Amino acid sequence: SGEEPRSGSPGRAGTGTEPSPTADAAQLDAAEDFEVLEEEEEEEDLSELPPLEDVGRPPAPPREDAQPSEQGGGEAAEDPQEWLDVLGSGLLKKKTLVPGQGVDTRPRKGQDVTVRLKATLEDGSVVEENPALTFTLGDCDVLQALDLCVQLLEMGETALIVSDAKYCYGAQGRSPDVPPNAALTLEVELLGARDAPDLELLSGKEKIELANRKRERGNFFYQQADYVLAINSYDIALKVIGSSSKVDFSPDEEAELLDVKVKCLNNLAASQLKLDHYEAALKSCNLVLEHQPGNIKALFRKGKVLAQQGEYREAIPILKAALKLEPSNKTIHAELSKLVKKHADQKNAGLHVPAAAGGARGTSLLLAGLTAHRVHPVTSPVSPPQSIPWKWLFGATAIALGGVALSVVIAARN
Repeated sequence: SGEEPRSGSPGRAGTGTEPSPTADAAQLDAAEDFEVLEEEEEEEDLSELPPLEDVGRPPAPPREDAQPSEQGGGEAAEDPQEWLDVLGSGLLKKKTLVPGQGVDTRPRKGQDVTVRLKATLEDGSVVEENPALTFTLGDCDVLQALDLCVQLLEMGETALIVSDAKYCYGAQGRSPDVPPNAALTLEVELLGARDAPDLELLSGKEKIELANRKRERGNFFYQQADYVLAINSYDIALKVIGSSSKVDFSPDEEAELLDVKVKCLNNLAASQLKLDHYEAALKSCNLVLEHQPGNIKALFRKGKVLAQQGEYREAIPILKAALKLEPSNKTIHAELSKLVKKHADQKNAGLHVPAAAGGARGTSLLLAGLTAHRVHPVTSPVSPPQSIPWKWLFGATAIALGGVALSVVIAARN
């Protein structure tokens, strides 16, 4: 498939995943999914792990005078004119050390590129070296700093990239060698670029490996609390799985592709739930349940989404179904107990008023109910009979008064 960055050490800038893709990936899935369940039980406030845009509160960006040790370019490093401010914020800078072969040789998004990479901390300590790191440009398969700047490299160019922690390993860092909020200096040489393989021509094994790499990258971003980028990686993995193929797959390969798809959808729903994208998360859960009606994680998250929308009556039976499949799950027990209490309080209130996320439907029902209560006294069959006695009373009074007046007139004439 053209991506071979996995020879590096665990969690490196190339992939952010473990070196053995099969056994360790399965372990990561189990751990990630379990953590999501436990996390949702204990953390009603999801703000403790902010998205990528909110992570970036690291120390001041590295200064140019910290760079001389990288390539003996001390004099050049002190000249700010030689640095390109990539994003205009001062948080990501690039400087050419060795010119390339021209602007026309720059790689394009979607191509598989190969680079030589050396990453160091501000104190000069090396945290990664890779002589031939290959990744798909623009897919966020590597550090954002690398993904953004390689697009600006010419073939054969060697450049220094100075990046704020926001575009590297963020507030959490990477244990044990990259501390939290650590800026990095990357020395990068663009070695080659080629078009990515045609998905239609991939074998079953190649498609599974490619989808798993994208999924593992999504898991990495999820653990870094970068939920937007996690969603991006899971979406790419699902596009790989769902792409048409001109190659026949074996039944085992079809089953494995379905398994990867379910994992991606489950983790996608978890990320969407973190961002309060309830409708999207509900759709992801339903897609899982179409393939596996008894998938506990999908049932749990669907119940969680419905609860967030205030649909307690619909959420409770779904969580009960999940609990029936796994009676010992304390997380589901706690969530179900909480929902039963909220539903009871809702019933005691007398009216079903869903939360803001699903308020439109509930509001229309509420207005309909109120309208019905207003109309009922007017349309009740009891109302017309109440008006008849008043008509007779007024008529009788008028006749009586007319008779008295007539009597008075006759008496006056006599």
